[in-house]
Amino acid sequence: MAQALAHGLTIAEAAEHTGVSTHTLRYYERIGAFREPPERDSSGHRRYTERDLSWITLLTRLRATGMPIATMLRYAELAREGNGTAADRKALLVAHRAEVAARIDELQQDLELIDHKINVYEEIDRTRFGR
Repeated sequence: MAQALAHGLTIAEAAEHTGVSTHTLRYYERIGAFREPPERDSSGHRRYTERDLSWITLLTRLRATGMPIATMLRYAELAREGNGTAADRKALLVAHRAEVAARIDELQQDLELIDHKINVYEEIDRTRFGR
């Protein structure tokens, strides 16, 4: 993999490495979600670097945690503007983190309710069957 990364990965290799489809990679590029578009070789084919793969992983995780595409695009735009936008990027991530933490809290409450119901049914089984 290290040698392949030295020359850049093809879109298929990048898709396999990151777990997203080639369609998703093209889509992210088309809408401007990359910090920088992937470089192209002399024949015009995309070549993905380790930095690109890291960015794709970030985008994938942000989407998986429910970040809207518009917010991801704003984050990418700020990143392209450079270090002067670090505070804005941090604020964006802090706000998103709060939303994710709130969803985790809700899921924890949901899980506790499910566990309670499982315990109720286990108690019924113990009472009915003497287990």
